[in-house]
Amino acid sequence: MNVKYKRILLKLSGEAFAGQTEFGIDMPTVERYAREIKDLRSLGVEVAVVVGGGNIWRGRVAPKMDRATADSMGMIATVLNALALQDSLEHLHVYTRVLTAITMQQVAEPFLRRRAVRHLEKGRVVIFGAGTGNPFFTTDTTAALRALEVNADAVLKATKVDGVYDMDPQQFPQATKFKEIQYADVIQRGLKVMDSTAVSLCWDHKLPILVFNSAEYGNIKKIVLGEEIGTLVKEVG
Repeated sequence: MNVKYKRILLKLSGEAFAGQTEFGIDMPTVERYAREIKDLRSLGVEVAVVVGGGNIWRGRVAPKMDRATADSMGMIATVLNALALQDSLEHLHVYTRVLTAITMQQVAEPFLRRRAVRHLEKGRVVIFGAGTGNPFFTTDTTAALRALEVNADAVLKATKVDGVYDMDPQQFPQATKFKEIQYADVIQRGLKVMDSTAVSLCWDHKLPILVFNSAEYGNIKKIVLGEEIGTLVKEVG
């Protein structure tokens, strides 16, 4: 099969790891994502993943805590999700590497751009944990940054809805879905695709963002094969 995107960066939120529960890691859900990633590898697609940690820790639940400390805890939480995904993938005989922006060599490799690219070239799924390694930056920004660093063809942003709308479709039934939208419109309208830093990074480097519903099995594969799933955030023209 011909694929449209040969190297992708898949962004999975922490909430995605919780499944139908509010907190923690729901392993059947993680195993489903692992099967979807294996499907991509069977097509020869090189896959990098950035994971969030909101299913384990969000700094806003402790408003009196120092922000930098809360963010550091959140970065560590993402590593738990990264290891869970790695375990599920390796049970499916998919070779993986977890690379972290905070050094913890007993459980993961430290992030080095050239090493990450080399792992992808060798067919390994690379899972990025610990965000950027700096407080005040979201894992959305990490996804944009890592995608650019490894020369990904696109960022695939997994969400609970089937694309980008002009308003929250869960609150407003009349909300209109965009098939395509420009980076500038996302920022000017304040649409919750990714945070503005992440969108600006992708805009600066003309890196497409595809926003899709992760609840439907097979959507990721359909996207890399060129099917019009979800919403494409792109440059003018």
